[in-house]
Amino acid sequence: ANEKNDPRQHDYYSYERYEKVTFALNDFKNNKIAGKKYDFLSAYIDSSDISRKPVLNISEREKLETIYFRKSPHTEKTIILGKKHSGMDEVISPQGMEAMMNETFKDVDLFKNNISLFTNKFVSPLSSIGPSFYKYYLADTVVLEGDSCAILSFAPANSESFGFVGQMWVTLDSTWFVKRARLLLSTNINLNFVEDMEIDQSYTRAPDGTRLVQRDFLTTDFKLKSNSKSGIHARRLVTFKDQSFDPPEDMSIFSIPEKEKLADGAESRKEDFWKERRHEPLQGKENLVARMMTQLRSYPAFYYTEKVIGALVAGYIPTRKEKNLIDLGPMNTTISGNSLEGARFRVGGMTTANLNPHWFGKAYLAYGTKDKKLKYLAEVEYSFLRKKEHQNEFPIHSLKASYNYDIDQLGQHYLYTNKDNVFLSVKRKRDSRVTYLRDARLEYTREFYSGFSYKAILRYRTQYATPNFVPFLKMSEIEGEYTPVKDYSMGELEVRLRYAPNEKYYQSKSYRYPVSLDMPVFTLSHIVAHKGVMGSDYSYNCTEFGFQKRFWFSAFGYTDMILRAGRVWDKVPFPLLLIPNANLSYTIQPESFTQMNAMEFLNDQYVSWDVTYYANGWIFNRIPFLKKLQWREVGTFRGWYGDLSKKNIPTAENGLFVFPEGSYVMGKMPYMEAGVGIENIFKFLRLDYVWRLTYRDHPHINKHGVRFSMRFTF
Repeated sequence: ANEKNDPRQHDYYSYERYEKVTFALNDFKNNKIAGKKYDFLSAYIDSSDISRKPVLNISEREKLETIYFRKSPHTEKTIILGKKHSGMDEVISPQGMEAMMNETFKDVDLFKNNISLFTNKFVSPLSSIGPSFYKYYLADTVVLEGDSCAILSFAPANSESFGFVGQMWVTLDSTWFVKRARLLLSTNINLNFVEDMEIDQSYTRAPDGTRLVQRDFLTTDFKLKSNSKSGIHARRLVTFKDQSFDPPEDMSIFSIPEKEKLADGAESRKEDFWKERRHEPLQGKENLVARMMTQLRSYPAFYYTEKVIGALVAGYIPTRKEKNLIDLGPMNTTISGNSLEGARFRVGGMTTANLNPHWFGKAYLAYGTKDKKLKYLAEVEYSFLRKKEHQNEFPIHSLKASYNYDIDQLGQHYLYTNKDNVFLSVKRKRDSRVTYLRDARLEYTREFYSGFSYKAILRYRTQYATPNFVPFLKMSEIEGEYTPVKDYSMGELEVRLRYAPNEKYYQSKSYRYPVSLDMPVFTLSHIVAHKGVMGSDYSYNCTEFGFQKRFWFSAFGYTDMILRAGRVWDKVPFPLLLIPNANLSYTIQPESFTQMNAMEFLNDQYVSWDVTYYANGWIFNRIPFLKKLQWREVGTFRGWYGDLSKKNIPTAENGLFVFPEGSYVMGKMPYMEAGVGIENIFKFLRLDYVWRLTYRDHPHINKHGVRFSMRFTF
């Protein structure tokens, strides 16, 4: 019956949606602020919707949009009519923050089995597993808007589970229509930072019986410590108007490429527009945030504190107060160290869209005290799309040219951070598989709103041997004698395809950090080179495929799965083979092996897997002492099954480089490792104990150990 009443069962569905999100300092007392100069804040103090305690609004967002839905072919487009934002979180990437907000405070659909909220999945009281998850009570009967309704109360059978306590107002007729729902958090739920939460939704019934949501109001109190009096009070109001099942007058709306499109002038609407178009007037002192921030920023102490926080979050330091032209950084690479360079010092920066919204530059200089060599990068990029802040904003459509000379740590692939990140400098093993690499490249990137993207890279690179670390030696016909090779060069063309529908991530200036992995991510790449073309010393063809997805198990947590496969099709020296990603640090890094040595296995074909199960406290919540700690269980299982063709095993005849000492050809058994861990220690720390399951007889290996990472999550 619920599916039949879903408005998206109609051929067309359109509506106007208004959203207002406000963040405030909870239980705010102005006498906590040192100095009389901040007395003016008293004029901006409001009251909390939950506790009725004084709050100080520090961020306000408003958005008015029209959504158009078509059932077949399935299409949904959003036209943003108005959008504005003011507050303290302006120092953080607006694009990144908006993605985080949209994922954290998703629209609640009570009629789905699972409700996404705070990047977790909650079991809906109307879920198909509801009868085994919830206890239901008939509390009362009332008349609501002229309809006789039963008040149905519900609560999870286990108070620590990811569910709700609340009531539903259900009509006492044959339709059992839900007119209103009120949801609160279960009392002992294992959820970080969320102290209180309430969702209040109201519905109306169209003449044909279709269910239409009218109002969705969410209030939340966040606290870093549960016993703290202060914290953040958040309010999110969503209202709906002009709901229609008629096709839009302009059907071309379904042909625009963007899922969301800003109407002309949407981000510069005057207050008259908002007064006329807001579905509900602003309450209390919500409209005074911008004025308060202007006053606060007139004080140097606050102004520079805000700038420091912005630099710490972004990783870059702006060089100007307003409309910054150049950012210095990233700061976590300023000082680091490795076996070849010793202490490494680096300084660099990049331009912003304030200098030019289409042309961007990036550069760095690095110096090692041990090898006494200067390394560098020079990069220039032209964006075919006008950027607001930096070149990595979605979507990317650019042409980039770069020239880089630096070290190359073979067998270590830094997928989510810089290779000279200071936090990775402490190693469990000496990182001795190091060469020098000179890389010149031309790179074209195109991203589409559908989630599909492609990249074409034309590059010429030269790899230089390091005699004391990774020598390049060719086997001689005379046993025990070798011919050293100084370097080799490759001219390559690489094409990368990626499809990630509905991908959600936090966008920083350098990287994209996934917020949600619910939808699958597919990747396919191929590298081609021909001997003698563009200076290539070898012919080379390499193909790799990847798949990544998160699988939810409702109240029992979720699993992140990453699968990869690849093959090198030609006879090539060992640096061009497929080498598993060895993590030599003590930190937990995705898609890496914690107990493997760098370049321990050399392959020209492989399949790999990385499976991590997050139980969300499903076991610990049932143990009296442990449930107070709010720890959560983690399990990992990773593996790599590879092979090396006879043509790529070095002989005197084929002229390939001799394998370095400590490198092996994998046998019939895959390399595997497993781990169990506890996350949410002090709400941010994760500790894993990991075991190496196979190839335990190799010399100079770690068979087990402790690894850690810092991860803030709800």
